[in-house]
Amino acid sequence: MTLLGTGDTTGTPTVGCDCDTCERARDRDLERTRFSVYVANERTDESLLIDFSPDFRSQFLREDVLLPDAGIVTHVHFDHLDGLGNAFRVFDALPVYAANETDPETGRSVAETVREDYHYLETLDVRPTTPFEPARICGFDVTLVPVDHPPLLCYGLAIEDPETGAKLSVSGDTSYAVPERSRDVLADPDLLLADAIVPAHLCEYHPIGGRHEDEDGVPRTFGTKHMTREGALALAENLEADRTRLVHVAHYYPADEAFEEPLAVDGEEYVL
Repeated sequence: MTLLGTGDTTGTPTVGCDCDTCERARDRDLERTRFSVYVANERTDESLLIDFSPDFRSQFLREDVLLPDAGIVTHVHFDHLDGLGNAFRVFDALPVYAANETDPETGRSVAETVREDYHYLETLDVRPTTPFEPARICGFDVTLVPVDHPPLLCYGLAIEDPETGAKLSVSGDTSYAVPERSRDVLADPDLLLADAIVPAHLCEYHPIGGRHEDEDGVPRTFGTKHMTREGALALAENLEADRTRLVHVAHYYPADEAFEEPLAVDGEEYVL
């Protein structure tokens, strides 16, 4: 598994930003581009891409990985979807899996949005997928689960190898209020990738502050849409994850915290 993109919607370094965190990233030649994860199945010689970052082209050139055999779209925000346009003239055929539930906010499911917004890409084969029902993709059992990322529907996922039992869980973009049924599916992973946009102490700068405080009053949600670092680690403990990497990280982390464990950076590789 390769972390192609570990950043939030602007990435780190952020364009036009000279904050200490962005400057430190430049000095250390580190990047957090927009979110995307590449999962290879060595048994079947296939690979799966979770989300299509706008940085698709640079990510694949940088990491020198093969093009995926299939893709998954977790939700329709641009930093997870708009890289799909890179499929033009690159793929001969590409199945793309996305949830089939109608979003009250848009009147369309994620699958319908992908199909309609990229109707001009004849190579795409959009496959509507029912949450909580495992789908066999690239030799893995993949299960989409609803999470909490208002106002749009968004999904996390569990990827399991039916032969080895290895398991990767991805929280998706979410607040700490991940439903219990979804937590049950995500539980006990060998590796958890958890959304951790900022440390909890920065919630004071959000217009509505933090939510889902722990017993010590520490916010586990930043505003409404994303977990804090502390919330992501609490989720990891709740799910009993063997290993955890924090992703979807913003450049708002203070420079002395921004590259500390367990915050991920682009290019990390893991074998499960």
